[in-house]
Amino acid sequence: MSESRQKPYLAFDLGAQSGRAVLAHLQSGILRTEEVHRFANEPVEYGGSLHWDVARLWFEVRTALSRFGKVELAGIGVDAWGVDYALLGERGELLQNPYHYRDRRTAGIMEEVVRKAGKEEIYRATGIQFMPINTLYQLFAARRQTPKILEAAKYLVTIPDLFHYWLTGNAVCEFTNATTTQMVDPVKRTWATGLMQRLELPAELPAPLIEPGSIVGTLLPEVAGHSSLADTTVVAPACHDTGSAVAAISARDGTAFLSSGTWSLLGTEIDSPVITPEALRMNFTNEGGVNGTTRLLKNVMGLWMLQGCRQSWTAQGRSYDYRELIEFAIPETSFRHLIDPDDESFLRPPDMLAAINKFCTRTHQPVPQEPGAYVRSVLESLAFKYRFVLRNLEQVCGKRIEQIRIIGGGSKNRLLNQLTADATGRRVLAGPAEATALGNVAIQILATGGASSLEEVRAIVDRSFPTEVFEPLETDKWDEHAERFEQYCGSIYA
Repeated sequence: MSESRQKPYLAFDLGAQSGRAVLAHLQSGILRTEEVHRFANEPVEYGGSLHWDVARLWFEVRTALSRFGKVELAGIGVDAWGVDYALLGERGELLQNPYHYRDRRTAGIMEEVVRKAGKEEIYRATGIQFMPINTLYQLFAARRQTPKILEAAKYLVTIPDLFHYWLTGNAVCEFTNATTTQMVDPVKRTWATGLMQRLELPAELPAPLIEPGSIVGTLLPEVAGHSSLADTTVVAPACHDTGSAVAAISARDGTAFLSSGTWSLLGTEIDSPVITPEALRMNFTNEGGVNGTTRLLKNVMGLWMLQGCRQSWTAQGRSYDYRELIEFAIPETSFRHLIDPDDESFLRPPDMLAAINKFCTRTHQPVPQEPGAYVRSVLESLAFKYRFVLRNLEQVCGKRIEQIRIIGGGSKNRLLNQLTADATGRRVLAGPAEATALGNVAIQILATGGASSLEEVRAIVDRSFPTEVFEPLETDKWDEHAERFEQYCGSIYA
């Protein structure tokens, strides 16, 4: 154990816009991190389809590893986004660039699958919320549109599993990320083969499931080269990025987590799935957690909307950084332009500003005129959505939520943190911003004997990365506009 503690851990954290390699040192019960490599993750469009450029991402992973010629590592682990998958052929070759979840091939597919199998049956089998981007609908679309590629595949793995396969040569699917496919039985913790067969999908295709914290294997000689990385242990952390983020903190028994980034994921950690008619009606999801736990949560279209606004302004020749935009929003009038972040028009619009304008016009509200007004609209609407989801979460889990722990990059948005406290009437604890990488490392520490329990590694994170507190202010003003906001909400998938 002492030797393992002296060696650093390497976490690869792959996000929807960028990836990074984070080196973590655990000394005297304190965790210190260092970003050793950062790289863009830009999807590519060809043949009318949107794909991830995983070959480029693998190049960046190899580039990061090449920097450790004389450094010995205690472990390596990869986390990434959910729902997308890769197909491996009989020799382990990648059969095609994985599709991006925003690709349009799934348009109308979810509704067709629901008609075929029944919403209640799908939810009973998986406990996962209905979103058109889920792997279940992607695979159904693939069976129809590219059946020969599907027939040639030996294994289906999710995105972080693909990189673990390239690192070790072992094809497996880690449980927390696998649950986002909507093809896993969350109670038996096995693939939902009955559902897949009902939908005429290849039930034997997904690679074997493993639990978070499992040892996937050791680094392949051709990957390690002649460096000191030979035989380095590769650990499957909670491979879903939100699973890793929640692994870093305690968010149960009256505390909710809010993983704030491209998506917002609001929920709480529980001991077993909640698969009830009420949970189905409110479209809550039961994603796999660490140590046999479940993350009961709901997806909200997060800061993707703000990213989209920036892209629209850039296309107009106006470039703003996020700090400028927040400063623009602070003096703007409150509650003038409320939108439903989960309206389908915001999922993949060619112009986010135009999409916001159309929503405001459709709901008989004034259209924003200045950048600050757009930003204020997005942030206030997100805070209102958190309030709405939090109330439903309390109803589904049967417990009062006393405070919200905001983690991820969005936790650095102090205006949104305060708006969230005001809208929900709950204390907000913000941080750590690097929760995903920290949770990745935490499970590696646990898997390699550097800590004896999940509680211990969470305490290490808390000691090492203090939080900032936001108390609710002027909640009565939010109460006045809550009913109006809820009238704008009607999305099926979030």
